[in-house]
Amino acid sequence: MSISTLGVIPARYASSRFPGKPLVMIEGKSMIMRVYEQTLKTTVLDRVIVSTDDERIFNHVKDCGGEVMMTSESHISGTSRIGEVVEHLSFMNHCPYDVIVNIQGDEPFIDPSQIDLIVSLFNNPEVKIGTLIRKISDSEELLNPNVVKAVVDQDGKAMYFSRSPIPFVRGITQDAWLDHQSFYKHIGLYAYRSSVLQLILNLPEAPQELAESLEQLRWLYHGYNIHTAITDIETVGIDVPEDLLKLTNKA
Repeated sequence: MSISTLGVIPARYASSRFPGKPLVMIEGKSMIMRVYEQTLKTTVLDRVIVSTDDERIFNHVKDCGGEVMMTSESHISGTSRIGEVVEHLSFMNHCPYDVIVNIQGDEPFIDPSQIDLIVSLFNNPEVKIGTLIRKISDSEELLNPNVVKAVVDQDGKAMYFSRSPIPFVRGITQDAWLDHQSFYKHIGLYAYRSSVLQLILNLPEAPQELAESLEQLRWLYHGYNIHTAITDIETVGIDVPEDLLKLTNKA
């Protein structure tokens, strides 16, 4: 049975660490349009929409020929903003798409194959929420609290996400942990069945979520499984202006 899919790219102008980030130019093209055009290269999405709360972003995407939707300024997460898009598209409380993919708006060179991979998870009818992980091979990355780590069970379902290196390897010095245990970085690409997206938007916050500042811990806390797929592709996210230096020779 074929799966109908919608890709949504949330884009905020008022980033505290990098205001106006979606409109920054990278080799003559804005970041948001680079994400949008990379996303269009995948064969698994039936439609792609940028969702924003800023007229500058809205007008820019529209002028460049992209599809864009204006959403509320009150959203505190990309998931919530995507929920508004789905609500706008729904008819009689039914979304016309089976799976919604949440695509990060600050990864201008996202690899389309990663979108293919996350959507392929939903060939399994048991999968309600999907995300990607990548094996960590560098100790600095392992110990960096800005790199979110994931622990999964034997079936690839997430057990926990943390900014700390987990699991703790007892009796081994930290600089040798990678020699004794596999660790995984969480890649912030999500996909949800549309019916489940509506449910998780109404969940109360979880203690672990507040402690780690990781939204996905809310879903685990309330009993929703998150299935993972392993990618070997490194993503380059832009959080601060200095991160643009990572893009040398990519454009």
